[in-house]
Amino acid sequence: MEFVRLGIIGVGNMGTGHVERVHEGKIPGMKLTAVADINPARLEAAKKIAPYVECFDDGIKMMESGLCDAVLVAVPHYDHPSLSIEALKRGLHVMCEKPAGVYTKAVEEMIAEADKHPELKFAMMFNQRTNCVYRKMKELVQSGDLGSIRRTSWIITNWYRPQAYYDSGAWRATWSGEGGGVLLNQCPHNLDLWQWICGMPVKVSANLHLGKWHDIEVEDDVTAYVEYANGATGTFITSTGDAPGTNRFEVTMDGGKLICDGSTLKLYKLDTMEPEFSKTNTSPFGSPAVEEIDVETDGENPQHDGVLRAFTNSILNGTPLVADGREGINGLTLSNAMHLSSWLGKPIELPIDADLYKEELMKRVATSRRKVNVKEVVADTKGSYNSGK
Repeated sequence: MEFVRLGIIGVGNMGTGHVERVHEGKIPGMKLTAVADINPARLEAAKKIAPYVECFDDGIKMMESGLCDAVLVAVPHYDHPSLSIEALKRGLHVMCEKPAGVYTKAVEEMIAEADKHPELKFAMMFNQRTNCVYRKMKELVQSGDLGSIRRTSWIITNWYRPQAYYDSGAWRATWSGEGGGVLLNQCPHNLDLWQWICGMPVKVSANLHLGKWHDIEVEDDVTAYVEYANGATGTFITSTGDAPGTNRFEVTMDGGKLICDGSTLKLYKLDTMEPEFSKTNTSPFGSPAVEEIDVETDGENPQHDGVLRAFTNSILNGTPLVADGREGINGLTLSNAMHLSSWLGKPIELPIDADLYKEELMKRVATSRRKVNVKEVVADTKGSYNSGK
């Protein structure tokens, strides 16, 4: 294979961005050959960007056209697992947009299908893993040089969205169309990075506020508390109602503290590991000396382009992916656990009861109210933090 022929399913906000980057030649070794969308207007828009592309009104038809070696799934969340499964069954490599799905049971089925096809590449669009500051943060945390994790804390509230955002699509911010709010739409990247850098917790407690700041039926304000197997604790706070918002990710370890704002990384390094200092220090109010360090990184942050380049190279040359699709279940597990904790009013131990979560979700889907007379709007995501959907 000299190049990868890509078909994109879903040409909304994210899909359109992918059409543009592949068409503009930003992904060497990849050619855009087809797009699929149920909305004729979106197909026309794709044609304006890439006049040569073949258009389909159904993703399965596109998969069976023989025009694609790989597909990129960029449709609303519920359909991520089912379309990925159909592509894998047809021998196509898959890049799935975040989140992996709405509930873990469906994602487990997607992973099971991927495991049947080891010859195929199955990837997740976790573009924030390409960010140099998060890559460096992971390196420092997992090196062991700073000891064990004691506390993690992420306040990520710079996901502000006005009501117009939620009014731009009938499926948005509904249980039946989206399956959740800020956790499922804006925060999959953050939840993925949290566990990628710090590992998965063993217990989750959360309070979710539904439609606190907007006329929506899903959560737009979240405060969660987690516990790790080693006794460490963590908090995760997010909202789409704060203006201006905050992005502050802290990891406290035996040997110091890392603080990241998404673009810079600081290390507050102790001259003596805290457990050792506490045992040997004789002053009642003593504390270990701290050195403040501006952590240097390689400066690279290729985002979506980097994920797609890695996907292409993995297909052509067998090199590593940025994120294997199987890893998408981890952040979704955290999201599902937070929802379930809030719904049931109690802490949730991991792994979650996938059947119970689906049962509780479907109760809310049954009473979900889809918006009517909505004028669909596709907006340019360039410049939006993490390019959220």
